[in-house]
Amino acid sequence: MSSVTLPPDYSPSEDEDFMNPVMLEFFRRKLVEWKNDILRGASETLQQLQQQELQQPDLADRATMETDSALELRTRDRERKLISKIDSALRRIEEGEYGYCEETGEPINIKRLEARPIATLSLEAQERHERHEKTHKDED
Repeated sequence: MSSVTLPPDYSPSEDEDFMNPVMLEFFRRKLVEWKNDILRGASETLQQLQQQELQQPDLADRATMETDSALELRTRDRERKLISKIDSALRRIEEGEYGYCEETGEPINIKRLEARPIATLSLEAQERHERHEKTHKDED
């Protein structure tokens, strides 16, 4: 798929064929770049945590440092889950399923995909899903 040339300043549009090779390459690159940014951040976090272990600040500084570290690790855990969703989206691109609602099979709005390239549901299906969750949550 990487043999597709992406025009400079390309932005997907409703006027072109949905999920044509150029559009797929646009989203593939967007997903890969997002994943690489997350991995870079995780590597920096690991380096920072290793450096902090070498320092022996006073108790108040150490408590602050441990709180900051715990928050950073929770953030990285969420990002680890996000990487799994990015990998799934990349797999859907390879399988020709990317951009289509997994519930209805209808195309997902391009603006939605630009904002959330890991989306698997159309906006309508997502709203139905959230209403259903809220209704069942209220029953618990």
